[in-house]
Amino acid sequence: MSYRTLEEEIKVLELGLPPQEGDGFIGGRLDPKEASLILIPVPWEATVSFGEGTANAPDAIREESHQLDVENYHYIKPYIAGIAMLETDKQLHKLSDMAREEAKKVIEALESGSINKKSLEFVNDASNKLNSSVYEKSIEQLKNGKFVAVVGGDHSCPLGLIKALNDTQKESFGILHVDAHHDLREAYEGFTYSHASIFYNTMKECDKVSKLVQFGIRDYSLEEASRMIEYKEKGACLYDSDMQAQLASGKSLEEVFSPYIEQLPHNVYLSIDIDGLEPLNCPSTGTPVPGGLRYSELEYLIFMVVKSGRNIIGFDLCEVGDNPNGWDANVGARVLYQLCGALLASQNKISYR
Repeated sequence: MSYRTLEEEIKVLELGLPPQEGDGFIGGRLDPKEASLILIPVPWEATVSFGEGTANAPDAIREESHQLDVENYHYIKPYIAGIAMLETDKQLHKLSDMAREEAKKVIEALESGSINKKSLEFVNDASNKLNSSVYEKSIEQLKNGKFVAVVGGDHSCPLGLIKALNDTQKESFGILHVDAHHDLREAYEGFTYSHASIFYNTMKECDKVSKLVQFGIRDYSLEEASRMIEYKEKGACLYDSDMQAQLASGKSLEEVFSPYIEQLPHNVYLSIDIDGLEPLNCPSTGTPVPGGLRYSELEYLIFMVVKSGRNIIGFDLCEVGDNPNGWDANVGARVLYQLCGALLASQNKISYR
């Protein structure tokens, strides 16, 4: 890709012309060296337990973002701060495909009451390589003074970024997690770094994560419910049924969300699994669940974090499905742009309304 300077990028985006083939996120071609925010695409889905396709999401989101208009209601001109999405790592995608085939063998063995140790070892080793890859890419950008976000891929993808933030942040930070699932299982299906284990691993391996606040949860195991109780002061959850009941009783979004946002520390990482939304917004996600947040409710939840004066230090967007008609990636691109605007506004790189 031939890059543009930030000045050139702003001029092109403000013309509102159709993006050219090969353009990046929102039609950009910004030199990453001039960006404030770097998006790392992670084409990974080795351990998904139901539907497939999320490894293709980073490129699908990039392409669908070309029909996204760059002005925004909450955040004033996010693009002027500079947003650059790196090229997708084809070797990582290839490793994901290989690990996925081995993971299927592991799951088939489990269903027959046995353990395929060789395949399980391959998947766990591949997941370690994934974590190292994301960690190294994140550390490089953080040391260059950039803000960093991950575009998955399944929800195991962001652990490397969270660990990089854990190793570079001077202060502790909290995580705001939107999802249909807790993702607190220990080594789900035997996979140490399963997509269903991301926050079990985060809370175990990242000592600077002081709070995990979850929204939209509506499908979970006894193990996970018990783990949330074990976390006590470090965990909180607004279950979807509770949220819907409060909204039905006439409470505003401010009234429902505020008690949970107030539990977050000053520095916050946002982790958004697209299946936290109603399935009509993500029909091809790996594990869709009835219920969930409306798109506008998620948009406002993210904005409330900014309005609260907290600093968003990074984020991820995961589990966007690979739908042939592009709808999932269309929604994903818009969620991603909201997240970009929120981080940049919270860090005073742009203004907000």
